[in-house]
Amino acid sequence: MTPAIVVWFKRDLRVVDHEPLDRAVREGKVLPLYIVEPEYWSKDYTSGRQWSFLKDSLISLDRELTALGQPLWTVIGDVEKVLDHLYKEFRFCRIVSHQETGPGWTYERDLKVKRWSEDHGVVWDEYRQHGVVRGLQERRGWASQWGELMGLPQFSVPKKILGVGSPPIVASDVLQRFSCSNEISMSSQEGGRSNALSLLDSFLDRRCETYRSGMSSPSTGEIVCSRISTHLSVGTLSLREVWQRTLDRRQILKKQTANSVALRSLKSFQSRLHWHCHFIQKLESEPRLEFEELHRGFIGLRQGEPDLEIERLDRFCRGALGWPFVDACLRCLAATGWLNFRMRAMLVSIASYHLWVDWQKTGIQMARWFTDFEAGIHWSQIQMQSGNTGINANRIYSPIKQSEDQDPQGIFIKRWVPELESVPIEWIHQPWRMPPRLQQKIGCRIGLDYPEPIGDPTQLAREARSRLKSWIESHDMKPEAKRVLKAHGSRLRQVRPRYGKKASLSQMALDLE
Repeated sequence: MTPAIVVWFKRDLRVVDHEPLDRAVREGKVLPLYIVEPEYWSKDYTSGRQWSFLKDSLISLDRELTALGQPLWTVIGDVEKVLDHLYKEFRFCRIVSHQETGPGWTYERDLKVKRWSEDHGVVWDEYRQHGVVRGLQERRGWASQWGELMGLPQFSVPKKILGVGSPPIVASDVLQRFSCSNEISMSSQEGGRSNALSLLDSFLDRRCETYRSGMSSPSTGEIVCSRISTHLSVGTLSLREVWQRTLDRRQILKKQTANSVALRSLKSFQSRLHWHCHFIQKLESEPRLEFEELHRGFIGLRQGEPDLEIERLDRFCRGALGWPFVDACLRCLAATGWLNFRMRAMLVSIASYHLWVDWQKTGIQMARWFTDFEAGIHWSQIQMQSGNTGINANRIYSPIKQSEDQDPQGIFIKRWVPELESVPIEWIHQPWRMPPRLQQKIGCRIGLDYPEPIGDPTQLAREARSRLKSWIESHDMKPEAKRVLKAHGSRLRQVRPRYGKKASLSQMALDLE
């Protein structure tokens, strides 16, 4: 009898466009496996809301697999011990999975699986599920291979799976036994394939029409952004599936001249799909960027006063900086697990420049908050918005300007900072400027009912620019910048950093959220 083939599900929780599953089904008996790894969920970048979304998606995957004839085997434990146990029972000789680009912990785990496989004479085959290329030394030709991969036919859903039989405990019961120790309030977003398709359908059919005009504001972005980023992060949707669905929709809209706005929006959305893999590729090619500045010349830049950093980070985490729009964004993210891209970038920029907090500390906190945490995108963006790349313009956002531009009536502010509900519109962006009598009258006393601002944002930005300029002038940055550009540059028009000058905010945004 032909031994079973283990299909190891990781961040690819679907049966659609799934090459490992397709290959296994064609070759023999299948053991579909997901391993819940407690050690991973003890890491400081994980949270209960991420686990909740993943649990929904695993239950959905189990239903899909069961309908095809073979339920999902879900096991809690260390991956080597789980494989040992299953090997004794099934004597499988092959494992198939998608490649994964995750935090350093997942890389070390994969090395253990590789050693285990070699020790047991088991072949472990990994397949690409999107445009990230392993072993890539430079970006020349990367964009064209990405386009070719997205244009290939999707792998079809198996008609039937010849499997090893039902697991001793059904997936839903196994999942109920586990909880993530890093509890953060649950996200309002639910996982699972049906929810993923519902979001994608509504975006392509209706919501995309105002995508370009509404994605920069946290209020409108909540509605007009696709909101599929979390589904891409756990793989309930494949990137190729989304790309091809978007292409099909654009073809339909091209025949409807009245929908030119939607056409332009979908073109913008497609560019974000491309950048999704671009940023993950950075972590794949240089895993150290999770732990160390991408441009080594910036190592040590933010070594400052520990006590001051602790205080500032604490106020950042509590959404109590005294800058209403920033506090509203922080509280929204902490409560819901989602924020549109521009505001995510603003928060990182403010933490790194105005507050001068170490980027890793900010990155860990925000990773916990994000339901859609994707290590490659996350750490690449944290580094970029903190000015650590050496090849991108330094973007020091003005919290006041962003407030006035993105929430002119203060609606978003008052939704998330109820202490300011009674503040008149003319004072909502800078309530500390209100006359004391007015503060007393409306019941919003700055320093009592709402915190004093942590500092003058203009002055803090000026100090950050000065520090950055002094650092650049005292270090030879060019050789390392050339290395970073060769390894990670997009090969599109590069915006050179102009230190000490006000950078444009018309940046490439990753609004898959």
